Amino acid sequence: MKRIAILGSTGSIGTQALDIIREHSEEYEAYILTANNSVEKLIEQAREFQPECVVIANEAHYDTVAKALEDLPIKVFAGAEALCQVVQMEDVDIVLTAMVGFSGLRPTIAAIEAKKTIALANKETLVVAGELITALAAKHQVAILPVDSEHSAIFQSITGEAFPEFDTNGQLTGYRPNRISRIILTASGGPFRKYTLEEMKDVTAAQALKHPNWEMGAKITIDSATMMNKGFEMIEAKWLFGVRPEQIDVHVHPESIVHSAVEFEDGGVKAQLGVPDMRLPIQYAFSYPQRLSLSGERLDLFAAGALHFERPDMEKFDCLKIAYEAAECGGNMPCIVNAANEIVNLAFRKGRIGYLDIARLIRRAMTEARFIEHPTLQDYLDNDAEVRQLVEGWL
Repeated sequence: MKRIAILGSTGSIGTQALDIIREHSEEYEAYILTANNSVEKLIEQAREFQPECVVIANEAHYDTVAKALEDLPIKVFAGAEALCQVVQMEDVDIVLTAMVGFSGLRPTIAAIEAKKTIALANKETLVVAGELITALAAKHQVAILPVDSEHSAIFQSITGEAFPEFDTNGQLTGYRPNRISRIILTASGGPFRKYTLEEMKDVTAAQALKHPNWEMGAKITIDSATMMNKGFEMIEAKWLFGVRPEQIDVHVHPESIVHSAVEFEDGGVKAQLGVPDMRLPIQYAFSYPQRLSLSGERLDLFAAGALHFERPDMEKFDCLKIAYEAAECGGNMPCIVNAANEIVNLAFRKGRIGYLDIARLIRRAMTEARFIEHPTLQDYLDNDAEVRQLVEGWL
């Protein structure tokens, strides 16, 4: 049985991960559950799954959680530092990083240093510090298994794409992967795909939160509406699969059936298709290299009908262009973009700024924040705080 630590168990990814654990209770155990502020939901999950421990990141809620679980043999911890400590517990096999935003960086590093397999759903970890994370994973020989549906689709498409190599004595020396020529990263286009730039000036957060295909948390849903989410996924793909930004093409695919594809150097293309259901990529990260049964809807291509693909409009969706520029710039520029985006995303949801202000303020941060060509972990932490303060000042 694999013991799973779920960082962010009360969010969309976390609750679907618990669906999988519920369905495959003989295979997986919810060993650690964590949340930031969703106290009642965390308590409810803890009472059902009886984990070894729970962590409430917001220390103000510690007493409430501890009192609610005092009749159970569950350890209760609080604070950001506790997140970094629990993922290093000896019995943990897999750490699902489903926290939202920059807050997932330090616990992910702690888990890698403890040689835990990472099921990565926190894309900001690689967006902000991809070079650092991939170097640490290589150093500690840790697998990073993607959970985002697009990156899981790419991963599933390249699995098995390797050939054996032998020395002069005919002894197997290892396997070399077939080389990727291009990654096709699909995007639904979000709720404003058919809007003009003029129409987008007056869209509201309520409109942006109505994603046409996926049920997700508020922050990622807004990022999908601006296509910043797809830009971040491009940066994530760069680090996960060792390709350059110019090798990653975003295709708007409104049906969300083709989750992504890979073109190899001979021109062959492999894609992964399925219904919009995050449980499949979560389960694949848990079970890899096996495939387990999974209840739910199955893809019916007859019912799906025609599939459409469009080039993204970089003028309307400036956030996607921003992500490509940040990836090309390197250094801490993706960290600057991520920090600014987290602040303006929330500001838009609260009605403090308009939709088009999101990209405008991120671009301003790119020009005014301190650029560092070769950042350390402390640089990332300091820079994130500086950019947040800077953008809040403008707001």
